[in-house]
Amino acid sequence: MPGLAITSLFFSHFRSHRRADLTFDGRPVAIFGANGAGKTNILEAMSLLSPGRGLRRAAPDDLARQPEALGWKLRAELESLHQIHEVETHAGSGQSRTVTIDGKPAPQAVLGRIARMLWLVPMMDRLWVEGADGRRRFLDRMTLSFEPGHAEAVLIYEKAMRDRNRLLKDMVRDASWYDALEARMAEAGAVIQANRSAALTRIAAAQDGAETAFPVADLEITGPDAETGAVGATALVAAFAQGRAQDMAAGRTLAGPHRADLAATYTAKSIPAGQCSTGEQKALLISLILANGRALAEDFGAPPILLLDEVAAHLDADRRAALYDEICAMGAQAFMTGTGKELFDGLQGRAAFLEVTEKGGLSSILERTIL
Repeated sequence: MPGLAITSLFFSHFRSHRRADLTFDGRPVAIFGANGAGKTNILEAMSLLSPGRGLRRAAPDDLARQPEALGWKLRAELESLHQIHEVETHAGSGQSRTVTIDGKPAPQAVLGRIARMLWLVPMMDRLWVEGADGRRRFLDRMTLSFEPGHAEAVLIYEKAMRDRNRLLKDMVRDASWYDALEARMAEAGAVIQANRSAALTRIAAAQDGAETAFPVADLEITGPDAETGAVGATALVAAFAQGRAQDMAAGRTLAGPHRADLAATYTAKSIPAGQCSTGEQKALLISLILANGRALAEDFGAPPILLLDEVAAHLDADRRAALYDEICAMGAQAFMTGTGKELFDGLQGRAAFLEVTEKGGLSSILERTIL
């Protein structure tokens, strides 16, 4: 199977790192060091090789190293399906992020076409017990991994919805003002619904019959649309029109894909994910990331790059070993962080190791490749 890997990575004035220049050979990489050393910042830099605002959803100015605030730059060589791409992205102080691929300016969406990337970060550990916003973002990240054009549909939908909400707050009652916006929302919303449904179908297929030490989760999209059956452009147009009075009273749009939620059930126990133990919830998340990775390996032609921050937390030694075995069996380049090298003993001989240290607010990377 042709590969997908970051083969070199350079970044400057990024978070706690003044400068870093790294090379990789496609194997998994274990990154270890004390809390606050700057491990997650490395993963965040890598996450900007995909569309969007990265794994912490930070604004460009927030990524710049302080106190210099000079802006930041990231450059990488990416091997993708037997092709080599040079990717550069940067943002000056007070400027938006720009992307260059193979020397030519490109929209961020193109990043999703040359590489697929998945991540798991500690803030997602409470995904199943907190608000629907986080689960919806998780659903859309999974969907985007299969369909890079999903982001454009979301942007179109959200812009039209903001304009509609402005009309609602201003108590505008002229139906002609709403018709065009609602038609645009319905068209984009139907694409969003179809993309999300297709993504869950792919995840379910990747879980079926897979040999894995992690629990299987049944996924379902819930929310107002699911309850009312408002699926597809025609049904959404009708739902928006019928809901105008109620929406005007609320000052916002109360139904549509932006109100969707993702429900997960621990299949073997028939227990909602939110009622599972902390360890089970983490295992379910890892299971979904692995299933997403297996499905992408079939669809894209290579397994995705995995960014797994503090992935060993809440996992016992057996589960850690199983995770490493599954990553290696998939053939994915995975970047994993943890506080101690001993957390990655199961990767000896199969991974590169990096130690990250911090002194005076400046992070340093010590390359310790272990063959």
